Amino acid sequence: MTDGAMQIEVGTGEDARTIAVRHRAAGTRQRPGLVWLGGYRSDMAGTKAVELDRYAGENDLACTRFDYSGHGESGGDFMRGTISRWLEESLAVFDRFTEGPQILVGSSMGGWIAIRMLQELRKAGRAERILGLLLLAPAPDFTSDLHEPLLTDAQRKDIEEKGFYEEETPYGPDPNIFTRDLFEDGRKNRVMTGIIETGCPVHILQGMDDPDVPYSHALRLVEHLPADDVVLTLIRDGDHRLSRPQDIDILLNTVAQMTRPPTE
Repeated sequence: MTDGAMQIEVGTGEDARTIAVRHRAAGTRQRPGLVWLGGYRSDMAGTKAVELDRYAGENDLACTRFDYSGHGESGGDFMRGTISRWLEESLAVFDRFTEGPQILVGSSMGGWIAIRMLQELRKAGRAERILGLLLLAPAPDFTSDLHEPLLTDAQRKDIEEKGFYEEETPYGPDPNIFTRDLFEDGRKNRVMTGIIETGCPVHILQGMDDPDVPYSHALRLVEHLPADDVVLTLIRDGDHRLSRPQDIDILLNTVAQMTRPPTE
């Protein structure tokens, strides 16, 4: 555990895992807090998460970021990771470290988890805790909609015989690993099966040059959000990471709009 990170235990018995959290308390101004939800195999030390935290510090905003189990500074076995498991951890961090209205900032898979968090909070009668969603290259239902249709025969065989398959990635030296459990659990957590009621503004930032989550996926997501205040910003030359200085500027400008008091 790196200095500065707090930790909480999620789960019990053999299912227990240690989750690393970095929480910045709010300043004196009454503004909504920010909760960072990272992508698959990313961590809270990434450019977007760090810049979001820096912005929060400069603007008296609370900011909470953490690593899912099997990611970054957290404990737990990555191979056991599923949407349900990471959702449980996200809700545990939310309950332990945040208070008052929050904006969920979800990147890639984190966009899926943000939507599922909102659904669970609404189900529990706590919808007022979420003031807005800011989704970056969101990948809801990516297992069933983006990956399964493209699986090769060899990959399907690996899933059947080994329980997982590996895939090279341009984002690091180690291959991505996708497990049978991830796919099976993903089907149980699908959100683009009907109307997604958020009850809050939704801002989506999506690169049109994204090789992992095509912008058509963001357009599909918007179709499932017809009842709410939804803004989709397409960045023509943006890739999946959206971590260039100009992308960070768009991110932080959007955060500024979403956290601005109504009187300003």
